[in-house]
Amino acid sequence: MPIATVNPANGETLKTYQAMDEEELERRLQLAEATFRTYRTTAFADRARLLDRAADLLDEDSAEIARVMTTEMGKPVKQARAEAAKCAKAMRWYAENAAGLLADERPAESDVRDSGASHALVRYRPLGPVLAVMPWNFPLWQVVRFAAPALMAGNVGLLKHASNVPQTALYLEDLFHRAGFTEGCFQTLLIGSAAVDEILRDDRVKAATLTGSEPAGRAVASTAGEMVKKTVLELGGSDPFVVMPSADVDRAAEVAVTARVQNNGQSCIAAKRFIVHADVYDRFAERFTEGMRALKVGDPLEEETEVGPLASEQGRADLEELVDDARRSGATVLCGGERPDRPGWYYPPTVLAGIDREMRIHREEAFGPVATLYRAADLDEAVLIANDSPFGLSSNVWTREEAEVDRFVRDLEAGGVFVNGMTASHPALPFGGVKRSGYGRELSGHGIREFCNITTVWHGA
Repeated sequence: MPIATVNPANGETLKTYQAMDEEELERRLQLAEATFRTYRTTAFADRARLLDRAADLLDEDSAEIARVMTTEMGKPVKQARAEAAKCAKAMRWYAENAAGLLADERPAESDVRDSGASHALVRYRPLGPVLAVMPWNFPLWQVVRFAAPALMAGNVGLLKHASNVPQTALYLEDLFHRAGFTEGCFQTLLIGSAAVDEILRDDRVKAATLTGSEPAGRAVASTAGEMVKKTVLELGGSDPFVVMPSADVDRAAEVAVTARVQNNGQSCIAAKRFIVHADVYDRFAERFTEGMRALKVGDPLEEETEVGPLASEQGRADLEELVDDARRSGATVLCGGERPDRPGWYYPPTVLAGIDREMRIHREEAFGPVATLYRAADLDEAVLIANDSPFGLSSNVWTREEAEVDRFVRDLEAGGVFVNGMTASHPALPFGGVKRSGYGRELSGHGIREFCNITTVWHGA
């Protein structure tokens, strides 16, 4: 895949870039290793000052970088500005909280004495250069939610971004440099996917994090396992959105529309499978379909646009295959389902009903504005359908019954359960999944500690 900016709204190639040669790649790896030796000893206060400065610069650049993101991957420009603001917020959160999250931990005095020590503690130390393999769908946020905690922990970052968002990738390197971080603290590697394996095998790279597809995650995990290196993987998702009879059904349907089509439906944590109790199924299906049908699809640079194009022609083709397979297998198309006759890689908001376990869309992630509707007879069947997926990233449940909430929290196989609201990420809350959605956590104290050497310090009596 070429490293290029191709506008998904019209298919026009705007900029192309040459992949870095081996000499430049070696220079950057050397720089990362050398920078880490000194950066790891800097004080939290100094790192926080630099990260706060990066947040300020990002706020200043918000309108400009939002247009770049929209031009590269097609998200509505209002959502792109919100993404930039969210990144600045996360930077400031880690700047403020990292020192406390990584403070020395001291066991109970009785345990210290029992170990034969005069005193003991646990200290969090940085690992070194960390390779981040990141996707195009949230081209700023996915990187910042790794970079902010990693830099505050004293690590340095090497970014291999998706090949269709090179301008955003280069902007991030420039942003951290302008903020005052030395050149080797955060570097963008303009390379193809084939080069990732060799970099991960390099002894100077100590760990890796990947957000992306299951095949990409398997490849990185396999190499990292062979090299005995730590990884964090955030892979696909096919999140359930469960609606029970006690819920505010109209509100649930309204939120469901946003939950499905955020980022043009190209989000791992977008709700994709809508599992509705039989008692309220017809009402929810009607309201939800009305809301999906009413969305404004158009030029993502226009302020009123709610759904823009998919990021790539292949992505649209993959989505069409899932819809066509479901239709051939007996699914009912309640709205959408047909490619519009216009330039660009657009696909309409689509609702499918009558889904069964043999359809591909039941097992595979639909990465675009396509929703599937399921009718559940009772809570037991709702849980069964929700868990009948290879993925387990997040989940949404709508009910006013506390006993039902307890049951969903206990039994749903997911990294998050969001009650009477849609899944969202916040710097203070851990983010990640189970099953084929990956392992490890980003954000919060859990995320910043993922790439730390958790060191026991013991002093004899």
